[in-house]
This record gives sequence, structure tokens and C-alpha cells, in this order.
Amino acid sequence: MSFCPHCGGMLEESATTCPSCGGALPATGPVIPGATVQPGKYLRNGWELFKLYPGGFVAFALLFFIIQGILSYLPRIGGLISLAISAPLGAGFYVVSARLMQRRTPEFQDFFTGFQFLLPLLLLSVVSAVLIVLGFILLILPGIFLMVCYLFSSMLVIDRRLDFWPAMELSRRTVQAQWFGFFVFLLLLVLINLGGAALLGIGLLISLPVSACAVAAAYAEFFGLRSDYSGSMPQLRT
Repeated sequence: MSFCPHCGGMLEESATTCPSCGGALPATGPVIPGATVQPGKYLRNGWELFKLYPGGFVAFALLFFIIQGILSYLPRIGGLISLAISAPLGAGFYVVSARLMQRRTPEFQDFFTGFQFLLPLLLLSVVSAVLIVLGFILLILPGIFLMVCYLFSSMLVIDRRLDFWPAMELSRRTVQAQWFGFFVFLLLLVLINLGGAALLGIGLLISLPVSACAVAAAYAEFFGLRSDYSGSMPQLRT
């Protein structure tokens, strides 16, 4: 099963245009067929990507935490600002990871590219959070299910230029087919970041970017990257 990269609608295998939105489909299809979840591979590739630009990743992670720390001291307005900017800031890790995968030399300002998608990323954060919380309130398991399913939503907004809901749906439909494998992958990322937090929080300056790089590597395996990322992918370890 494949899905439209424009609206997230379901497609027939032989389709050349989307029956829902009429958009032309890339010859390779919006989702790479035959991809299987390989958590260990994504973690190794995430580490390899991190090593291509370690100073930039660590500096941006530090800036991210400083900004969040400052906002936490601002009553009321701080929480609103944090809600608005957290997703675009976090998306910066994905943007730089994608550029590294295409052998493009990143600049520090690339970390702020997510602000070009401020509204859809903000809506994605709010809507997905509401659905996940409702899932936890109901029986916990639906919340965990959705949390895993929305793994690639931000990447789809940035890389495929999808609006928030089509991005959420395309991510859900893709992840759902191999949900347990992605659950294991996400669980490993959580454990890695808990380990980073245990090191007086300093370890998060490395574990957070590596985790984002790993997610970007997994995304590239299942969706590929947009053609406007120039160059070819580096030889990441398999």
C-alpha cells in the first residue's frame, strides 16, 4: 500500500496521479516498497550522521535547552512561546540530518529552517498531543500506539511539504504496518535519552541530536528524501 505525498491519501499501486487531490506522483512512489524496520541500523546511521557535524549539533542542542530554560521562568507567556517554537526548533535537527544525508555542507542557520513551517508544525504538535493524551486517558495503550505512529509526522511536513493532518495520517499508515518494530526503535531512543539525562543532563547534548539523526535515517529508508536536497547519500553503515 502506498500514499500520496501531497495529501496522504491511499493510492493504487499503478496510479500516476492521486485520485483524491489530483497531484502528480513521483515515479518512485511516495513510500519506498519493501522497507523493513531495522532499529540498530538507524541508531548506527544516526551516530554516523552526528559525527559529520558534531559541533553544530551539540551547540544547537545547548541553545535549545537554554531557550527552554529561560521560557520556563516566564509565567504563562513562557509556556505559550515554548509551545509555539519547540516543534520548529526540534525540526532543525531533522533538516540538518537530511542535508548531511545528501552530502550538503550544513550551516548553523539551517537548524532554524523549521520556522518556515511554523503553523503546520504547531498544529501538528497540538493535535497529535491531544490525540495521544486522549489515548492515554482511555486505556494507555491507544496513547502509546499513536505516539509511535506519529514518529515521522514532522519530517513529512518539512520534507514533503504536507499539511499537519496529511502528514500525521501518512506517518500513521506507514508506521502502523510495522508498528512493533517502530515501537522497539522508539523505546531504544527513550532509553538512550534517559541515559543522557542521567549524566547530569549533559549527555542529552549528544543523545538528543543522535536520536533525531536516527529518526531522519529511518525516514529516508521508508520515504526517501525530496529531490531538492542536492547530491547523493553518503555511505552509511548497514
